[in-house]
Amino acid sequence: MAKANGGGAIRIAVLATSAFRRAWLESIVRSHADFHLAGNFGELASLVSFARNTELDVIIIDSNSIRDLSLGPISQAAIVLLSEVHDARSVARLLRIGVRAILSRESDPDNVLSAINAVCEGLVLLSTATAESLAAVYRDQPLEGEDQVSEEITSRETEVLRMLAEGLANREIGTRLGISEHTVKFHISSILDKLGASTRTEAVTLGIRRGLIPI
Repeated sequence: MAKANGGGAIRIAVLATSAFRRAWLESIVRSHADFHLAGNFGELASLVSFARNTELDVIIIDSNSIRDLSLGPISQAAIVLLSEVHDARSVARLLRIGVRAILSRESDPDNVLSAINAVCEGLVLLSTATAESLAAVYRDQPLEGEDQVSEEITSRETEVLRMLAEGLANREIGTRLGISEHTVKFHISSILDKLGASTRTEAVTLGIRRGLIPI
């Protein structure tokens, strides 16, 4: 996994009003050798003040209410938010202020770690409920054609797709690209979604048909 600004440990700050939840998030951060816990806070104002004078890569926020978070950007760091957000307008506002992952507060440690990995790779991660709220906005709009869907495949996703065609496992793909297995899984999930494929084999077949994989 690559640091957002290149090299070194991932600098993370944690915010939770509940001392128990804060300690839980701290334990997740401390469990990963590539992470550095830069600070922990029980109030948003304290975090904002700290973030103004400290370089951070990721901020993890556990919150029952997103009202205060809608006021404006906290820092340049990517934000992982654990909260229950179910309306598209709130999701849009949160994305505009730097939230890059929205998870349920019922998420387990592996999900939180996956979210940190994802945002550090420049990805956006949404819980199923949050994603469905966005999808509902566009539910009645016509689907794009095949050519338009193909254009959405990023260069990194194309690399991953071609390695799938080589028969490489997630770990091998991650090693070759210098990214984590979690990130590889996110890329593959995105590829399947964009190509409308249900399996890796089907994705490769569609990739060949659309000229994404040379033969």
